[in-house]
Amino acid sequence: MLDISPHLVEGSEALYLQLYRYFCVEIQSRRLPSGTRLPSVRALSHHLRVSKTTVETAYHQLLAEGYLESRERSGFYVVDVEWDGPVSAGRVSNNQPVPKGSKQELVPQAAAEAHSKAAFPIRYDFHQAQVDAEHFPFELWRRYTHQCMQRENQSVLYYGDRQGELSLREEIARYLRQARGVQATAEQIVIGAGTQVMITLLGLLFGLRGQAVAMEDPGYNGVRAVFLHLGFEIQPIPLEEDGIDVEALGNSGARLVYITPSHQDPTGIVMPYAKRLKLLQWANRTESYIMEDDYDGEFRYSGRPIPSLQGLDTEGRVIYLGTFSKALLPTIRISYMVLPHSLLSIYQEGLIEFDQTASRVHQETLALFMKHGDWVRHIRKMRTLYRKKHEAMLHVLQEEMGPSIRITGQDAGMSVMVEVQSAHSSKELAKIAEEAGIRVHPACHKWIRPVENALPSFQFGFGGQSIKDIEAGIRLLSRVWKPYLSSVVPSLEERAWRRERR
Repeated sequence: MLDISPHLVEGSEALYLQLYRYFCVEIQSRRLPSGTRLPSVRALSHHLRVSKTTVETAYHQLLAEGYLESRERSGFYVVDVEWDGPVSAGRVSNNQPVPKGSKQELVPQAAAEAHSKAAFPIRYDFHQAQVDAEHFPFELWRRYTHQCMQRENQSVLYYGDRQGELSLREEIARYLRQARGVQATAEQIVIGAGTQVMITLLGLLFGLRGQAVAMEDPGYNGVRAVFLHLGFEIQPIPLEEDGIDVEALGNSGARLVYITPSHQDPTGIVMPYAKRLKLLQWANRTESYIMEDDYDGEFRYSGRPIPSLQGLDTEGRVIYLGTFSKALLPTIRISYMVLPHSLLSIYQEGLIEFDQTASRVHQETLALFMKHGDWVRHIRKMRTLYRKKHEAMLHVLQEEMGPSIRITGQDAGMSVMVEVQSAHSSKELAKIAEEAGIRVHPACHKWIRPVENALPSFQFGFGGQSIKDIEAGIRLLSRVWKPYLSSVVPSLEERAWRRERR
């Protein structure tokens, strides 16, 4: 084993933070050079006599900040980073280099992306978060924005309600009651510029650094990064066929859990009614809180909609999170959360001084858009459009690569997950696709605990492309991937799916 001998002191700060800082210094000083393979979680845990969770959390903080990369079926490696010299762990000045892939590496990363685009012009991009901008109601939005910006409405130029514009909160509460079964008043709603801002506020609300928060594994890495930066200990909880493993959640000791039950990110699992009740029973029994992220709950294509967890909650244990980024546009940066009354009082006492992060003009424009019924009409139109794109993508994927892939997430949302039977890694397959002008998006970074011998997996989004481009892009992808694929035996569910569409 490598000479890894950090001086870990119980009680001074969380052990994973001490281990993380140790690796930062070792990497920045080049004592752990680029390409070094780190010990496995199990081996290092045994060597240092600490829990596997401590090592996993430290590794994944380093992953989030770009110090390490995770290679499928291989382990964790120090990234290829050019350092001008050692810097203090956890602090980066304006004159110091930043690990590739970190949020602070804005100019170099943009330059790298521009170079990539110049080298391989992208014709088809299957990003899971893209929306159909062609059908955005530009004229209506412009009209309502103009109405907000009239001279007699000068107050819109000043700071608004820190919790969000009351008119918008009232419209959101009305919509959620009708469409998602959420029990909410305008007073319970807090608006902010994106889900990560909402999670940051919740992290500050819950307060204690080092406390555990459970997350689905795999799960949304953007939220995971926020929790790690706030000092929370991540407890990865595996998935069952119907969603998060509630028994494993109970054994984790966590009293907070973040989940995406209506369209699990990235697998697309829709949590059934019975599992939702079981999860609520856990929360009530342990006096825990559930953060329910319903990020694209408007789009369900088969079966009847399942009530939100918050709508089933009778004890005030669920915090409901929603966004307009998927159903409207990501650029307006409006998300929201519905706080149970027990947390609302804590928020209003401790966090009400935080200024509002979402544009007041966009908030008031959206309130008018919703008040006049245009939001509901837009959702209805987009649901029909996305259903057609969803069906087209499933059909062409099965037609072109059916024997070599497995698809999950076929019932809802704006993306599906595809596992590919190949000896090549997801990054290698993505590179092959990019050279043909196709951008596909590996899902491997969404696992906290990389699965040994896992198939390469990708999230395929269909929102931002026409049906014609979806079909042409998948057919081209099938041709360039064909030499690298092998066949898999279809599951019973896939066989049934194919029979239904013959």
